[in-house]
Amino acid sequence: MSSAGRGWAEPDTARLARSFSGLCTPQRNLGSIRNVSFPSVGKGLAGVATSVSAGLVTGDPLHGSACPTAGKKYANYGEEEDKEDDKVDLAENSLLNKLIRNSLVESSHHVEVLQRDPSSPLFSVKSFEELHLKNELLQGIYAMGFNRPSKIQETALPMMLADPPQNLIAQSQSGTGKTAAFVLAMLSRVNGAEKSPQCLCLSPTYELALQTGRVVEKMGKLCVNIRVTYAVRGNRIPRGTKIEEQIIIGTPGTVLDWCFKLKLLDAKKISVFVLDEADVMIDTQGFLDQSVRIQRTLSKDCQMLLFSATFEEAVLQFAEQIIPDPNIIKLRREEMTLTNIRQFYFLCEHKADKYRALCNVYGSITVGQAIIFCQTRRNAKWLSLELTRDGHKVSVLSGELTVEQRAAVIQRFRDGKEKVLITTNVCARGIDVKQVTIVVNFNLPTNLLHYLDFETYLHRIGRTGRFGKKGLAFNMVERHNLPLIRSIEEHFKIKIKQLDPDDMDEIEKIDY
Repeated sequence: MSSAGRGWAEPDTARLARSFSGLCTPQRNLGSIRNVSFPSVGKGLAGVATSVSAGLVTGDPLHGSACPTAGKKYANYGEEEDKEDDKVDLAENSLLNKLIRNSLVESSHHVEVLQRDPSSPLFSVKSFEELHLKNELLQGIYAMGFNRPSKIQETALPMMLADPPQNLIAQSQSGTGKTAAFVLAMLSRVNGAEKSPQCLCLSPTYELALQTGRVVEKMGKLCVNIRVTYAVRGNRIPRGTKIEEQIIIGTPGTVLDWCFKLKLLDAKKISVFVLDEADVMIDTQGFLDQSVRIQRTLSKDCQMLLFSATFEEAVLQFAEQIIPDPNIIKLRREEMTLTNIRQFYFLCEHKADKYRALCNVYGSITVGQAIIFCQTRRNAKWLSLELTRDGHKVSVLSGELTVEQRAAVIQRFRDGKEKVLITTNVCARGIDVKQVTIVVNFNLPTNLLHYLDFETYLHRIGRTGRFGKKGLAFNMVERHNLPLIRSIEEHFKIKIKQLDPDDMDEIEKIDY
C-alpha cells in the first residue's frame, strides 16, 4: 500500500521503539478497508518486538539501574529509600488492559440507564442478529470472536444504532466490548460510496488511536470501499489535501490542526463523533479544551458518543458539557467482597525482617502463584534479586517498563512461567490470574499525606480470592505504621490477625 502523495514523514524510530515496541506491526490490507496513512509504521520497528520479548528474563527483569531518587529521601525500614512512587498513568493503564485482554470480561456491574426520553421504550438485545446489521458487519463481528453481546453492548448498541441517531454517554471499563460497540456504530453509519470523512473518533494517545484503528480494520474487513486514516503525530499531510477516508481516528491536538490550521477536515460533515477514554482526556493537560473546541464545530445533527471507565464528578461534568441531550448508561458496581480473603499482618521493622517473614510463609503453606506489592521500584528490584538468589522464579512489573513489556510480563505470569510477580502500583487493578492464592503488601499503599489509600489496598488484595476461590493477604508493617492497620480494620469493618513471622507452626495452621 503506497503512501505517496501523503507527505508521509517516517516517525522517529527510537521514540516509537521506546513507547510503542511490539504493538504496531506492518498492517495488511484487510479486504476493502485499509489504513492508508500508516502503511510503513512497522518498518522502523523491525526486530523491536523480538528484542522486547528477549529482554524479559527471569532474575533481572528490570534491566538497568534502580530508579534515581527525586532529590528527596526519607528513612524507611532503617535505611535510605527513594521516595518516588510509581505513578499510575491512566492512558498507559488503558492501553495495558487492551493488550492483555484475550476475551471479554464478564462484568459484575449492574447497568443503569437514564433515558433522554423516559417515555420511549428501552430495548436490549441478546444476539447480534437482533440488530439487523449488514451481513458483512455481522461476519466481521463473528470473525473477531464475539458470539453474543456483552452486558454493556446489550443496552448500548440499540441506542447507538437507533434511527434517528441518539447521543450517548456510557461508563464502560476495559474488556467489556466498548470499542467494538462504537466501531460497529461508526461502520453502520458510513456511506462507502461517499469519499469524505464521516466519522471522527478522538483518543487520548497515539497508541490508543492505533488500537482503535485495528478494531475498525478487523470488524470492517469485508466492508466495501470503507477506509480509515489517523490524525496523529507524524502523519503529515499537506495543507489543502482532499481526505477521502471516511473514518478519522486521532488525538485532540492533531485533529484540531486538521480542522483549523491545515483545513483538511470539515467537521460540519461529520455524522458520528466518538470521544473515547474521557477520564483520561480530562487527566491530560489541554485535551479537555481541545475536545470541546472540536465538538463545537460539529453540526447539530451529528451523533455524539462519549465513553469513560469512571464516572467521577469531573468526568460527568465534562460529559454533560460536551454531549447534548444524551442517554446515559452507568455501571453500578457490586461491592468487592472481602469475605473470601483472609487478611494477616506481620510486625517487621526492617525489610530484612519482611523478607524473612515472606520466606517463612513460603516454607509453611502451599502457594500457587503470588503477587507482591512494593511502593517503590527500588524495593521491587531489591526483593526480586533476593528471591531469585533463593531459587524463586520471579518477574517484576514497574513503571520503567514500556506498556508492551508490561503486557509480556503479565502474560508470562499468566502462563505460569514465573510463580511470583513483584509489582508497584502499576498492577493494582485489572489483572486477573486464577492461580494467584496469595497477595503480599511488602509496603502498604499510602497517599502523599501518608494516609492509607483504601481503594488501592482493596484492588491489591482483590488480585486473590477471585473466581469464587479463597485467598490470603499478608501485610508487612513497621511498628510506627500500625495505625494504618487499624484504619483498614475500621474502614472495612474487619479484623486483621497479627502473626509472629518466626512462628512457622502458627503459619502452617492457616488454611484457605
